[in-house]
Amino acid sequence: MRGHATVDELVPGFYAEDERERRLVKDPIVMKGLAWGRPRDGHPEGRVGLHVADLLRVIERWGERDPRRGELRFISLVHDSLKWRVLPWLPKRGANHHAARARRFAEGYTDDERLLATIELHDAPYAVWRQLMRTGEFDGDAFDGMLDRVPDLGLFLRFAELDAATEGKDDEPVEWLREQLALRSAGR
Repeated sequence: MRGHATVDELVPGFYAEDERERRLVKDPIVMKGLAWGRPRDGHPEGRVGLHVADLLRVIERWGERDPRRGELRFISLVHDSLKWRVLPWLPKRGANHHAARARRFAEGYTDDERLLATIELHDAPYAVWRQLMRTGEFDGDAFDGMLDRVPDLGLFLRFAELDAATEGKDDEPVEWLREQLALRSAGR
């Protein structure tokens, strides 16, 4: 995409529903993030903005109502928008992980720890699941550490379901996450 694309070009069908969304889509960091990407595993749509458009359509299809609707929209707009800032010569973890960068950015728009933790940790269940699938070993400490940092498990799970509901995503990690949460709530 050449020049400066508009939010309508980057996120087809998008309309800002509140002042925070209007400010977000005027932010050059978000706009650059929405324009970033090419088709790849897990994201056949390519650009982050097209992924966000998919998420917003799913929120509509689900009929989410406020305040959950606004929370999911905000998380959707921000969660992958800092991938372009990841330094490719460094490991993609800690402060160089796109989700950690997205959280720091989102702190300029909210102090709601429920939203910030969901943004920062949105890929953590998948990472634990992927390691389990690769090695056959469940890193319970990493999983429990993640859960300890999530103040709203309902929101966190709903965003995991949302992020997995788009083309190119495998729903097996989300099913596994649901099972793990059910086991923990049952006291196992």
